[in-house]
Amino acid sequence: MPELQFARLDRRIRLRHLTCFIEVARLGSSVKAATALGLSQPAVSKTIHELETALSAVLFEPKRRSMVLTSVGEVFLRYADSSITALKLGIRTVAQNSASEQATLTIGALPTVSARVLPLTLAELTKSMPSLRFRVVTGSNDVLMSQLRLGDIDLVVGRMASPEAMKGLAFEYLYSEPIVFAVRPDHPLLMGDGFSAIGIGTYQVLVPPPGSVIQSTVERFFMAHSLHASSEIQTVSDAFARNYLLRTDAIWVISEGVIAEDVAKGILKTLPVDTEETIGPVGLTTRTDTALPLPAHLFMTALRNAVDFRARSR
Repeated sequence: MPELQFARLDRRIRLRHLTCFIEVARLGSSVKAATALGLSQPAVSKTIHELETALSAVLFEPKRRSMVLTSVGEVFLRYADSSITALKLGIRTVAQNSASEQATLTIGALPTVSARVLPLTLAELTKSMPSLRFRVVTGSNDVLMSQLRLGDIDLVVGRMASPEAMKGLAFEYLYSEPIVFAVRPDHPLLMGDGFSAIGIGTYQVLVPPPGSVIQSTVERFFMAHSLHASSEIQTVSDAFARNYLLRTDAIWVISEGVIAEDVAKGILKTLPVDTEETIGPVGLTTRTDTALPLPAHLFMTALRNAVDFRARSR
């Protein structure tokens, strides 16, 4: 199979080459493509020849009155088609003046970013571009990833999913954080002179349910340290867990970012448990087969800036 000379694409290939190529491939005929494009058949043939010369590859195999893609042509069509689609999306989005009242960016947010990083990001972005519209969807990791694959949400912010759940998705690392054991400020385990993790087993524990991004990590930690809770409640509700802790002696096993603001304000405290082994990456998850609209790129830039600001403020 001839090797495509991509090094020369920026100088020798123009939009007209790609448009012409896609039409010929779609219609299977240079004559039909010429009619569709409003060109002469010789002009179409010349354009295809220029493209093949620039790529140093044969894209079509003429058969009687039809044009059949070669194996190289089939490969190139996938890239050319997606490139034109992405370009059209970009033109349409920018034409909406970057902040179209019609465009709404849907963000899937795992609890680890919902409490601190995401509010800071959206507050700063809407301050500078008030006409941008956002919809924030929360839920368990498996639900959000499913919605991402279906196109119901544009991107997900939170802990990286398991490798098997990342097929067809891309992850951009932003920062790392551990899992912590949160309790109310006057919890009995904080009152004594010494603390032992074994004491956790005498209290009810709130843990993430199956399908949650940290569920397997929490399970491994408990097994590795021979921890056994007297009883447990599975929940992904931050509001429930926070209020339940304030009314009981329960212990909440959760990502540090979820309760960081509560700890800073003295509403909750964390048990002195060494959880370094539970540190995991937090970032952006997107689909690899879809170009993101301009509002998504604006949001991602603002999120990166918010993460940098938080890191400098520590």
